[in-house]
Amino acid sequence: MENQKPEELFEDKLSKNDVIEPKDWMPENYRKHLIRQISQHAHSEVVGMLPEGNWITRAPSLRAKLVLLAKVQDEGGHGLYLYTAAESLGVSRDELLEALHTGKAKYSSIFNYPTLTWADIGAVGWLVDGAAIMNQVMLQRTSYGPYARAMVRICKEESFHQRQGYEIMTRMSFGTPEQKAMAQDAINRWWFPTLMMFGPPDSESPNSENALKWRIKRESNDQLRQRFVNQTVEQAEYLGLTIPDKNLKWNESKQGYDFSEPDWSEFKNVIKGNGPCNKERLAARNKAHDDGAWVRAAAAAYGKKQMEEFIAA
Repeated sequence: MENQKPEELFEDKLSKNDVIEPKDWMPENYRKHLIRQISQHAHSEVVGMLPEGNWITRAPSLRAKLVLLAKVQDEGGHGLYLYTAAESLGVSRDELLEALHTGKAKYSSIFNYPTLTWADIGAVGWLVDGAAIMNQVMLQRTSYGPYARAMVRICKEESFHQRQGYEIMTRMSFGTPEQKAMAQDAINRWWFPTLMMFGPPDSESPNSENALKWRIKRESNDQLRQRFVNQTVEQAEYLGLTIPDKNLKWNESKQGYDFSEPDWSEFKNVIKGNGPCNKERLAARNKAHDDGAWVRAAAAAYGKKQMEEFIAA
């Protein structure tokens, strides 16, 4: 082992399902891939706070407000774990945030859609967090150690978020006719954008091959999308809601549902910055960052003072 080249050690670890740690040698493209993926994930967590955060004061009960507030706080925490994991790859927090605030970095396309009603908060929890879990469970076994460890806690909390959303949809689906109509309207608008969350088809995904080769991902976009549809159809049937896809049909031979592809031209348009809420989301993030400048300055001054007292002691 002592005579192995760094490249051989790296490949050896991957072949044994060992994790790569920050001080280990790694290919530059592997490092860049991780920085892109982890930072996009972190940006998605903090931008994802926005469409739900504006419903905290409008939630229909004190219990609903408390639960939603806790969920939004969780998402902020997820962003912090992930930014820290990305920083272990040699990129600074300032660089990551600069890329987000200038529109250079991407985040999940789903958060560029508006949350128009309380049922949308249910749909976001049930569908969006459900899709996120489908994507993220495998990341607990991803090949980069800090990312894998961060995902353990994130997945546990996201599971509660999915249940929170499904609880809202259950109450509305078994409530008044008007509430059930609102729940159906929400699934009509959120179904296809949720399917887009898994990324483009495998045949058009520029990053999937390396992600699978390096064991960053364990399953492809299409495999995860299929499993999500299979799982979610039964949940919708229990609620008495209709999946808005006329081509949805059980396929006995593949033991899964056939379903329509999302409108990929819409997906590309949204990630280019032309979705319904792209500009609003970036403006809100930039304002929050600017408003928090005094907090960061105060924390830095306190840290400096603490260090000076430690050295002098």
